[in-house]
Amino acid sequence: MMPTLNILSTNGQVPDPDLEKLRYPIGQFEKRPFSETQKMKWISDIQSLPALMELAVQSLDAPALHTPYRPGGWTIHQLVHHVADSHMNAYIRLKMALTEHRPVIKSYEEHLWAELEDTKALPVNISLTLLHSLHLRWAKIYESLKETDWDKVMIYPQDQKEVDLWEHLGLYSWHGRHHLAHIMELKDRMGWS
Repeated sequence: MMPTLNILSTNGQVPDPDLEKLRYPIGQFEKRPFSETQKMKWISDIQSLPALMELAVQSLDAPALHTPYRPGGWTIHQLVHHVADSHMNAYIRLKMALTEHRPVIKSYEEHLWAELEDTKALPVNISLTLLHSLHLRWAKIYESLKETDWDKVMIYPQDQKEVDLWEHLGLYSWHGRHHLAHIMELKDRMGWS
């Protein structure tokens, strides 16, 4: 019999596997080696996310939209606005990395952004409309990159980590699918599908 590993979370507690599955329904992001096939898959994820997210929330009423996807998590309403906020930042970071040498990107307090009035008061269709336009532009840039562009980097200020454009594409392909899975799995658990 294999021994059980006792892995502690950042607060010193053993993570609840059910809660971890709710937090990371598709698993955590894993960088993959560059390939044309993987590139096209990830760009396709960027292109298709707005329509998939719109389909995921279109039948939900106000109480459903204001249901957290997990205990202590954001509501679906906040999640949709968060994806728009996050992906706007990612798009700007991509453009910075393409036009500046190793830019140190600006971080932001996403949990505080989720509490601002535009997130609280505006309907999700505002952010869905934004995502449709943003993702068209974002995918166009990714599609146009030359082979040498994929090695360009941005610096994350928290830990001075270099993130190249290949990792950036993969991370945001994952990020969109990650939050879409939060919505879809909550709908399944609640019988809203």
